[in-house]
Amino acid sequence: MDKSRLQHIINTDESVISIKGLYKSFEDLEVLKGIDFNLFKGENIAVLGKSGTGKSVLIKIIVGLLKPDEGEVYVLGQQVDKLNRKELDALRLRIGFSFQHSALYDSMNVYQNLAFPLTMNIKNLSKKEVNNAVDEVLDAVGLMDKLNQMPSDLSGGQKKRIGIARTLILKPEIMLYDEPTSGLDPITSTEVIALINEVQQQYNTSSIIITHDLTCAKNTGNRIAMMLDGQFLRIGKFEEVFDSNDEEVKGFFNYNFIQ
Repeated sequence: MDKSRLQHIINTDESVISIKGLYKSFEDLEVLKGIDFNLFKGENIAVLGKSGTGKSVLIKIIVGLLKPDEGEVYVLGQQVDKLNRKELDALRLRIGFSFQHSALYDSMNVYQNLAFPLTMNIKNLSKKEVNNAVDEVLDAVGLMDKLNQMPSDLSGGQKKRIGIARTLILKPEIMLYDEPTSGLDPITSTEVIALINEVQQQYNTSSIIITHDLTCAKNTGNRIAMMLDGQFLRIGKFEEVFDSNDEEVKGFFNYNFIQ
C-alpha cells in the first residue's frame, strides 16, 4: 500500500492518546522512566523494542489495567486513572485490542466468535443486524468463506485476521496491535501488514502497533517510537529513527535485517 495515501487522514491537531511524564515501577524494578507520547487521530505508530523494554506495560496503562506511579495518560480526552469502573468500561469499548495469539474461543465457530462481543455489549440487536455486522468485518479481512469454520481449522494468519475482525466489529476509534506478525511466515506477515494499513484507511482508526519486527514497523507506522529501557530513545519517521550512529539503534537494525 502506498503510505502517502494514508497521510492525509492524520490530524496532528487532535491527539487521541496523550502521555506526559509517565513512570511505572514494580518494587525496585523501574519499567517506564519518563514517557512522553502523542498518538494523533488517524495515525499508526509502531512502538518498537526488544522484549522487556516496557511495551506491554505501556499498553496496560493506556487501557487502565495498570495505574501509573507518576504522569498523565489521556485517552480520547479522558484521564484514564481518574475514571470509575463504569467510565473505564465505556472507554474500553472505543478501543480495539488485537492479541498476539488472537484469543479466539476454541468452542465457538468464526461466526459465534465475531457475534459474541457485539451481542454482549450492544443490546436489542436484531439477528439481521448481527449478521450484517459479521459479514462486514469478515469481508474487511477477506475471510467470508470461513464463517462456519472452527478456530482449530484456521491457519495462524487466518486466526490473526479473525482476531482483528472481532475487534473491528465494535467499530473502535483506537486499535492496539500486540505483535501482529509474531510467529508468521514472511508471506502471511506481509498480508497482515497490508490488513493493518487497510483497517487504518477503511475505518479511520488510530493505532499503536507493538512489535519487535522492523519490517512490520516500517510498513505500518506513520511514525516509529523506539523504546529502550523504559524510555523512547527516538520518535519519528522510519528513516529519521534509524539515521543514527547510536550503537543501540544500529544493533536493533542489524538484528532484524542482517542476521
